[in-house]
Amino acid sequence: MTHRFFTKLLALFLLLLLFHTLILELVFRGMVEQRGATTLHVLGRDALWAGLIALAVAVPISVWLAGRISARLEVVVAFVRRLAEGDLEARIPEGGNDEFSAMEGALNRTAERLGRNFAELESRRQELAAILDSMQEAVVAITPEGNIRWSNAVMVRIAGTQIHAGRPLAHSVRDPELLACVKGALEEHRVHFGRASVLAPGHVFEVHAAPLPSGGALAVLHDVTSVEVAQKSRREFVANVSHELRTPLTSIQGYVETLLEEPSPKPETAREFLGVILKNAIRMNRLTEDLLALASVESPDYKLALQPARASALLDDAIESLGGLVVDSGVKLQSAGAPDSVVMADPDALNQVFGNLIENALKYAKDGKRIRVGARALDHEVQFTVQDFGPGISSEHLERIFERFYRIDKARSRESGGTGLGLAIVKHIIQAHGGRIWAESELGKGVSFHFTLPLAPVASLPQPETVSHQIQ
Repeated sequence: MTHRFFTKLLALFLLLLLFHTLILELVFRGMVEQRGATTLHVLGRDALWAGLIALAVAVPISVWLAGRISARLEVVVAFVRRLAEGDLEARIPEGGNDEFSAMEGALNRTAERLGRNFAELESRRQELAAILDSMQEAVVAITPEGNIRWSNAVMVRIAGTQIHAGRPLAHSVRDPELLACVKGALEEHRVHFGRASVLAPGHVFEVHAAPLPSGGALAVLHDVTSVEVAQKSRREFVANVSHELRTPLTSIQGYVETLLEEPSPKPETAREFLGVILKNAIRMNRLTEDLLALASVESPDYKLALQPARASALLDDAIESLGGLVVDSGVKLQSAGAPDSVVMADPDALNQVFGNLIENALKYAKDGKRIRVGARALDHEVQFTVQDFGPGISSEHLERIFERFYRIDKARSRESGGTGLGLAIVKHIIQAHGGRIWAESELGKGVSFHFTLPLAPVASLPQPETVSHQIQ
């Protein structure tokens, strides 16, 4: 384009010179009109030669100047094209003190400022993307047409790889609540709230969709699954506690009212009623103690007095201290042996664990007439086992028996005085030790409760005493 422009400029310059020569000849002709023909002819010839000489001198100079200017403009055009293509590192070689040099310097400074601005914008974009990716909430931006503009890593993890920029949101997620909130924010230009429960199975999200000033909308999804589970657990806990307390309280109230209505009840009847009242009072007291124990082990402030202890010593202490539980039951408490491996344990807490497991086994071991307690060493831990030989537990109950107030046979548990909290307490104590607990059962062959305790670090093991001998 610049070449054609300067070619036209050069042609115009040549025409001007030719016109100048003709005018010059006419002027000279008018000046010597009254002179002789010979003089006029000579003057015209001289003028023509003068114009041709001037033209011969001007053309090369014009061509040279035009080429130089064209070359410099070509450099400027190439520089601008590189900027338009995104090459912000492009620069024009500067030199001289003319107007072109000033323009080249200004263009270079402009490119430098653009480069700094774009680098700052990119840095801020990356910083914003990192912040959004580090959020616990899922974030997705939607264009006014309903297409995905951007989504953070959490949203991609929840919705899967099908969610990406440029794709319609309705084709990427199938949750009607989320889509309704986004649609409302786009159409009504105000904030919409909702709860999405279809986006990820087993999860519930609070949806906050707000319109963007530049158009489109931004949806933020907060996972409230744990809150929902906690609220549900709290409601169930309150309901269970109320139910467990209502039964003995109703019984106590009924028997007390009966005694008060009788002016002089028979001693046998009074003794029988007082026995029932005492039994229910003991049951309520035990439920209260178990509730306090469960609250203690579930508290973040629950601390164990861990110390190195031999597995065999823990097992022997448990059998010795808990043997009285089975004396009047006709059930034998047997030891299957234990290794001398040293574990980290809180003896008092472990005594509570063994007590709850053995007491639980007593409810079902009367058919088998024995309970076996033992331990065996593994690679990095010791596995303890409390086994009964009763009717066993169906497989569908094994995953839930450590839940609070979960009972396999509610009537039998209440008859035996169980609170439904013992195994939940055991689970929390073992987990606080850094161990695992689970149950295995085969119908007709009893239930085995297993839990593990980690081995004590070598540095914490008691070191043998060294005896120094003095050489005399």
